[in-house]
Amino acid sequence: MRDKQTIYYELLLMRCRRGQKEALEELVRAWEKRLFYYIRRLVADEQAAWQILQETWVKVLRGIAKLQQPGKLPAWLYSIARNTALSHLRTEYANRAMLEHEKLQGPIENDLEHPSFDDAEQVHYGLGQLSLPHREILTLFFLQDLSTEEIAAVLNIPAGTVKSRLHYAKRALRTVLEKEAENYE
Repeated sequence: MRDKQTIYYELLLMRCRRGQKEALEELVRAWEKRLFYYIRRLVADEQAAWQILQETWVKVLRGIAKLQQPGKLPAWLYSIARNTALSHLRTEYANRAMLEHEKLQGPIENDLEHPSFDDAEQVHYGLGQLSLPHREILTLFFLQDLSTEEIAAVLNIPAGTVKSRLHYAKRALRTVLEKEAENYE
């Protein structure tokens, strides 16, 4: 038996495939904030995150007819957002490496001041201090509410690896938050 959410996704996807503008707008409204938040955890620059989100929606619209299992819509959307963000990061990394090679990049200044945080801001700050794999797995698990199996589908890794990464990511976040708390006591 299918659940309500799967049926809703099926109907929404059928309407999108028929080109109903209202259905596409509904899809965007339902997922834009979640996808942007996820992308923003992967990419430091907000403007770049918005650009990646737009590219993600273009890819979604082009590929919506290929999605065979509507129940997999969340994992499919996050996979597209992830692949688009990683492509952006690879390009950015290559560009940065080229600039460094040509000696055009000056020294990087690190003059960030850390104000006092409330709990949510501390978590967001802590996520920003983690490696991309840790930040990504925690964002998908806690902030996007995906199951271990859905995260495995998004990241294209086994569920056991998801559990392992999640364990180490939680430890890394705890360490960052504890250090931050010590700095402000």
